[in-house]
Amino acid sequence: MTITPCYLFPQLPESLAGLAELAVDLRWSWSHTADTLWQHIAPELWEQTRNPWLILQNVGGNTLQQLAQDQDFIAKLNTFVSEHRDRLAQTCWFSKTYPHPPFSQVAYFSMEFGLSESLPIYSGGLGILAGDCLKTASDLGIPLLGIGMLWQQGYFRQSLDDCGRQIELYPYNDPTQMPVTPVRDASSEWLRLELPFPGRKVILRAWQAQVGRVTLYLLDSNDPLNAPADRGITAELYGGGPETRLQQEICLGVGGWMLLRRLGIQPDICHLNEGHAAFAILARAYSHMQDHGTDFPCALTATRAGNIFTTHTPVSAGFDRFPPELLTRYVAGAPRAFGIDVETILALGRENPEDTREPFNMAWLAIHGSLTVNGVSRLHGAVSRRLFQPLFPRWPEDEVPVTHVTNGVHTPSWDSAEADALWTKHCGKARWLGDLKDIEADFRRTSDEDIWQLRSTARQQVIHFARQRLQKQLAAAHAPDQDCEQAKTALDPNTLTIGFARRFAAYKRPNMLLTDPDRLYRLLNNPHCPVQLLIAGKAHPKDGAGKAMIQQWTQFIHQHPDLAGRMVFIADYDMMVAEQLVQGVDLWINTPLRPWEASGTSGMKVLVNGGLNLSELDGWWAEAYSPETGWALGDSQEHDSDPEWNRLEAEQLYRLLEEEVVPLFYHQRDANGCPCGWINKIRESMSRLTSQFSSNRMLQEYVHSLYAPAARLLAARSERATVDGISRWQHDIRQHWQSLHFGELNVQSDTDTHHFQVHVYLDDLDADAVAVQLFANGDGAQDPKIYAMTRGDALSGAINSYNYTCAVPAHCAVERFTPRIIPHRDGCLVPMESTEILWYR
Repeated sequence: MTITPCYLFPQLPESLAGLAELAVDLRWSWSHTADTLWQHIAPELWEQTRNPWLILQNVGGNTLQQLAQDQDFIAKLNTFVSEHRDRLAQTCWFSKTYPHPPFSQVAYFSMEFGLSESLPIYSGGLGILAGDCLKTASDLGIPLLGIGMLWQQGYFRQSLDDCGRQIELYPYNDPTQMPVTPVRDASSEWLRLELPFPGRKVILRAWQAQVGRVTLYLLDSNDPLNAPADRGITAELYGGGPETRLQQEICLGVGGWMLLRRLGIQPDICHLNEGHAAFAILARAYSHMQDHGTDFPCALTATRAGNIFTTHTPVSAGFDRFPPELLTRYVAGAPRAFGIDVETILALGRENPEDTREPFNMAWLAIHGSLTVNGVSRLHGAVSRRLFQPLFPRWPEDEVPVTHVTNGVHTPSWDSAEADALWTKHCGKARWLGDLKDIEADFRRTSDEDIWQLRSTARQQVIHFARQRLQKQLAAAHAPDQDCEQAKTALDPNTLTIGFARRFAAYKRPNMLLTDPDRLYRLLNNPHCPVQLLIAGKAHPKDGAGKAMIQQWTQFIHQHPDLAGRMVFIADYDMMVAEQLVQGVDLWINTPLRPWEASGTSGMKVLVNGGLNLSELDGWWAEAYSPETGWALGDSQEHDSDPEWNRLEAEQLYRLLEEEVVPLFYHQRDANGCPCGWINKIRESMSRLTSQFSSNRMLQEYVHSLYAPAARLLAARSERATVDGISRWQHDIRQHWQSLHFGELNVQSDTDTHHFQVHVYLDDLDADAVAVQLFANGDGAQDPKIYAMTRGDALSGAINSYNYTCAVPAHCAVERFTPRIIPHRDGCLVPMESTEILWYR
C-alpha cells in the first residue's frame, strides 16, 4: 500500500517506513503483536489512545531520529513488518473451502462501522457488528469490502454534570488524526464524486481505511466546494431532520455505488446492513440499464438476485420513512442518480403502491430490491416475517421469505490478553481462523484453577480501569477532593462484579434493577455476600426518557454515599469502555422488552472472557440459553409494555440474583477458594457458546447460506434472454391472475391415504407458469405441510383447464388440507418475485 506522505508528519526516516505500514492497517485493533513498539515510542499517548496512527501524527522529529539509530528497535520493527506481511499472505479459510470461489466480491454497505475508538464513526450495536464483520472477513480471507461514511462529528460524546445529567459533546473528527487515507484516482488526484441533488451537485470525497485484507471506503461531503449546508450532510451520525437523513442515505447508497463504479469494482453481492443503504439498489439497477440497454424492470430483475438485505429492526416504527413529497423532490430533481420516474420509485417503497399519501419506507425498498432478506437471530427472523407480511398478502406468516443468520462477535477484538493466552493453550493460535469444529471439546479440558485465575485477574483489571475513570469524572464534575481520593479505592477485586451497559432507551428497561431501590441497596451492601455494579450507557440526545433514566442511576448513587465503593456509572460508553467491561465483569445483565432486542451482541462479548449472562429470553439469548450456561428472565412470551409484567420480571431478576447468582458465586468453594459451581457454569458457557456466537460462525454462514446461493442466482441471470423471460412471466402472472379459479374438489380416503382431485382453470396463462399445491395447516403440534399436486389431463370442453391430483398420508384430517395456486418458474423465488396466491377457500 502507498501511504500518502502528507498524512505522515513529520516525515519518517527510511528505516522507520514500516511503522506507517503497521499504523495504517487497523489489524492492530485486534492483533496486539506490535503493541510494544507504540508503547516504546510514546508511552503516555499509547496509554490514552491505543492509536498507532495518532502516535505517528504527533511524535516529534527528534524522537524519530533517535529511533532510527536504535538498532534493537529497528530489528523489532522489521520482524513485526515481516510477520504482518506473512499473515496477510497466508492461505485462508475461504480459499481452502472454495478453491473455485462462488463469487468474486461482496460490497457491505452500512451507515456506521465500529472498528476502533480511533475511528469514531459508529453509535452502537449496528456499527460494532459491521466492524466485526470486516475484521472477520479479513481473518477468513472472504473477498469483502465496506462502504460507509466518514462522519465529521460521529455520534456524540457523553459527559455528566454535577447533578448526574447527560451532556452531549460533539468534538470534530480530524481525518488527519484517524487511520484513513484519501482514495486516489488513476491520475493520483483525490477521488471525488459529483452526486446530483435537486438544483445542484454535491461533492463527496472518498477515503479508505485498511482492515487487514479488507478495505473500507468512506464518503464525506465536507468539501470546500460544497455549500455550507451540504458540507454538513455527513456531520452528525443519525442527526438532523428527515431531509438530512434522506440526504445521508442517498449519499451512502447512490454515492457508495458510484464510488465502486469509479474504482472499477463490480461486486457480485451488495449486502445492505439495514435499510439505510437501500438506494444502492436503484443505483445498481440504473448502471445495469446503462450497460445493457434494458428498461428498469429488466435491470431490477437481473440485479436484485445479488442484493441481500439484513434487517435489524424488531418493530415497524423503527423503519426509516420519508414523506412522498420530500422523496419526489430528490428523485425528480436528480434523474441522473436514479434514471426512472418518480412513481416507479415511490411504488417500491410502499405497501400499497397506489396510495399516494403513504410514506416511502426504506425497508420496503430494500425488500422489493433484494431476493434475500434475513433477520439477525432465530426469534428476530420470526418477528420480521410478521412485520413484512403486509407485502405478501394472503401468504402464511411462516412462508414470508425472511430467513435468519444470528449475529456473532469478533472474539479476537473482545478477548483480554489473559483470555487469549488461555484459549491459545487449549485450542491453538489459529482457533478462530478455521471451521471451529473442535473448539468446544478442546476448551473443556481447561482446569478450574486456570478459569478462576482468568476471572480473578480480569476482575482486578476492570476495577483498576473503573477507578481511573471515576477519578477523572469526579474531577471534571468539580467533586470534593475527598470523593476523588475515595475513588482510588472504590470497588473490591474479590466481590461479585456485575456489568450493565447499553443504550438507555425505554424498551431496554435499563432501570429494572431500580424498581425496588431498597432491595437493590441490600443486595449491594450484603456484608457476607456483597455485589458491585458497573453501569454505562448513553441516551439519544432527543430521548428525554432515556436521559431521565441515566439521572435516576446517578441520583441513586448520590443518595447512598455508603455505596460509593460498590457502584460506578462510567460516562461516555464507547468501544474502549465496552472492551474493559466485557473482559472484566463476572455477570452481564440484559433486560430488553421482548421481542425488541433483534439480536443483541454485548452479552456475546463476555463469553470469550468467562463472563456469564443473565438476560431476557430475547434475541440471541433466546436460542443460546440453557440452565448450564447462565440465567434467563421472562417466559418466552410477549407482554408489550404491561407495567404489571415489568414488575413481575423485576421481582424475578431480584430473586435470581439473591437466590441463585450470588450464592453460586460465594458458596461451594474448594480448598483453594475456587467456586466450583460457578466455574462449571463458566466452562459450559465458554465451551458451548463462544464459537457458536462468534462472527466467524456468522460470516461462514453468510457465505454458505446467503452469498453463494445469491451469486449463483445472479450468474443465472447474466443472459438477456433469461431476464426477458422472467419479466414476461411476471407480466403474464399479473395480467391473468384475476381470472384463475378452482372448480370442483373431490376427496376420497382409504385406510392409509387421502386422494385429492381438483379442477383448475388457468385462463390464458401457461400451465408451466404456476404450481398447484395441497397445503396442510399446522395444528400446534405439527408444522404446516405442502404437497405438490400433479397436473393430469386437460378438462374436456374447457380451455386451458386441467385436473390436478395428489395422494397424502391419512394421519391428518381432511379438513386440514386446502389446494392453492402459486406462481412458479425455475430459477425464480416465490413469493419474493411474484406475490400472488390463490386459495381454494
